[in-house]
Amino acid sequence: MLDIKLIRENPDIVREALRKRHMETDVVDEVIALDEKRRAIIQDVESKKAERNVASKEIGKMKDKEAREAKILATRELGEQISALDEELKGVEEALYSSVAGIPNIPDAIVPLGADDKENVVLEQFGEQKVFDFEPKAHWDLGPELGIIDFEAGVKLSGSRFYVLKGAGARLERALIFWMVDLHTRRGYSEIYTPWMVREEVMFGSGQLPKFEANLYHDHAENYWWIPTAEVPLTGMLMDTIMDEADLPMNLVAYSACFRREKMSAGRDVRGIKRGHQFDKVEIYKYCKPEDADQEFDNMVADACEVCKQLGLTYRTMQQCTGDLGFNAHKTVDIEVWAPGCGEWLEVSSVSNVGQFQARRAAIKYRPADGGGTEFVNTLNGSGLGLPRTLIAVLEQYQQADGSVRVPEVLLPFMGGIEVIEK
Repeated sequence: MLDIKLIRENPDIVREALRKRHMETDVVDEVIALDEKRRAIIQDVESKKAERNVASKEIGKMKDKEAREAKILATRELGEQISALDEELKGVEEALYSSVAGIPNIPDAIVPLGADDKENVVLEQFGEQKVFDFEPKAHWDLGPELGIIDFEAGVKLSGSRFYVLKGAGARLERALIFWMVDLHTRRGYSEIYTPWMVREEVMFGSGQLPKFEANLYHDHAENYWWIPTAEVPLTGMLMDTIMDEADLPMNLVAYSACFRREKMSAGRDVRGIKRGHQFDKVEIYKYCKPEDADQEFDNMVADACEVCKQLGLTYRTMQQCTGDLGFNAHKTVDIEVWAPGCGEWLEVSSVSNVGQFQARRAAIKYRPADGGGTEFVNTLNGSGLGLPRTLIAVLEQYQQADGSVRVPEVLLPFMGGIEVIEK
C-alpha cells in the first residue's frame, strides 16, 4: 500500500497516478478527509486526557467535599467522552486503512500510457517465427491426437476449464517444472516449498485482498485461501519481520499449483489449456534494498528470458502500459512465447517491480548496516515460467510433420529416455 504521508503531502501525485490507470480519483479526497478527521480526534483525545490527568491530581488535594465530588463527576464525564472518542477513532482508522489499501501502486515514469494490453509496447523479439512446410496444429488438436491431453476426463472430474495430462504429456509438464527450478537454483535462487493454502492476512499482505477477492478460492469453514500464485506465500513468509541488510538481496524460487476463478467469455482465448482454474507455475521472487530494485528488476527479466532461450523458444518482451499494469506493480515487463498452432503470442511471465507496496502492507523491513532506522524492503516477482502456456509453446514449436513432438534438448535428462513424443 502507499504511504499515508505521500497521499497527505502530495495528493496530486496520487491523483495523476490513478488517472494514468484510467481510475477515478475520489478516493484521494476520501483518504485526506479521513486522515484529517483521525488527527483531529487524536488531538481532542490527548487534550481531554491531559485535562483528566490535571483534574485527578487536583482531586487528591481538595479538602472541600462538595467541590471534590463535583470534580470527580466532571472527571468521570471526561472519561466517558474519551471512551466515545476512542471508539470513534477506531472506526475512522479502519475506514482510512481500508481506503488506502484500495489505492494501487504508482506507475513508474517509464511505463507508457495506454488503456489496456493492446497498447503494451514490444521491447524486443528473440528468434524468428518458425516457418513450417506443413500446417502446424494447435495444442488442442495435437495433444488429444498424441494421447497426452484429455479434455473429456478433465470435464468429467471437475467441469469446464479442467483437463488431464497423460503419459508423456504429464512427464513433459513435470520435466519443465523440475528443469526450471534447477535452472533458477543454479542462477542463485534458493528453492522454497510453501503451503498452497494461506491465512487471510497473508492474502492481504501480498495485495490480493480485498482487490481480487472475486477471483480467489476460499474455504469458508476454516478460512483458508487457495493461492493464485506462489508470490503470496513468498511475501507472507517474512510478514512482520525485520531483516538485516546483509540478507539482501534475497532471491527465492518456488513451484506451486495455482488456483484462480477465471472469468472467461466464449471464444479463442479460452480454447485448449491456455486458461484454467488450476495450473502449475514456477515463481521467482526477490527482496532487495530500494536503491537496488531497478538492477534487480533487469536481472529478474533476464532470468525469466533465459528459460525461454534455453528451451529454444521464440519469444518477445513487452512493456506493460498503465492500463494493463497490475494493482501491486510499479512497472512490469511481460514475456510472451510464440504459439504457431494457435497463431498467437502467449504470456508466460509478468516480471514486476512492486517497490515497497507489498512490504508496507506486510510490515517487512530491513535494518541498515550503518545502524540507521529500519526501512521497508523492495519486492519483485515474476514467473519463471508459468505452465501450461510454456507447455503449449513447446508442443507447438517442436511439432513435426508426422504429428510427433520433439523434446527440447535441455529436458531430455528429465524425460526417462523419451526424445520424441509420438502417437
